[in-house]
Amino acid sequence: MNFENNDTKTEDLQAEKPAAAEQVDQLRTERDGAKAERDGARAERDEIRDLLLRRQAEFENFRKRTEKERSDYLQYAAMDMVRDLLPILDDFERALKIEGAAPEYARGIEMIYNRMYETLKKMGLEPIASDGKTFDPNLHQAVERVETKDSPDGTILSEFQRGYLFKGKLLRPTMVKVAVRA
Repeated sequence: MNFENNDTKTEDLQAEKPAAAEQVDQLRTERDGAKAERDGARAERDEIRDLLLRRQAEFENFRKRTEKERSDYLQYAAMDMVRDLLPILDDFERALKIEGAAPEYARGIEMIYNRMYETLKKMGLEPIASDGKTFDPNLHQAVERVETKDSPDGTILSEFQRGYLFKGKLLRPTMVKVAVRA
C-alpha cells in the first residue's frame, strides 16, 4: 500500500508540475505586461514633463516680450506729441532771429522758447549737431549741394532746419547744405 501512495503522490506531483509551470509563465507574462505598462507610463510622464517645461519657457518668453513692448510703448509714447511740437519750437527759433523787435518782447519770446526747449529736453529730445560735421544720411537730409574748394567733400556748410533725436531714435533729420568738391 505504501507503494501505491508513493505512486499516487508522484503522479500528483507530475500533474502539478505543468500547472505550476503554467502559473509561472502566466506570472512572467503579467510581470512583462506590468513592465511594459510602467515603461509606457514613464514615457508619457516624460512627454508631459517636457511639454510643461516648454510651455513654461514659452510663457516666460511671452511675459518678457510683453513687458519689453509695454516699456517701449511707455518710453516712446510721447514721441508723436514731441514731433507735433517741433514746428512750434522752430517758429520760436525764427522769432528769436528777427531784428528790430522790442527788447521786452524778444526777452519774453526767449523765455518761452527756453522753457519749452528745456521741458522737451527733459522728456528725451536731443538736438543733432551738424555745422562743420560730415554729412551722415542717417541723421541729415541734404537739401542743397554747393560746389566749393574751401571745404572737404561731404562737409555740412549750414543748417536749414534743426534735426532731433528722441531718446536715441531719430525724430526728424536735420535739413542741411552740403559741400561738394569742385
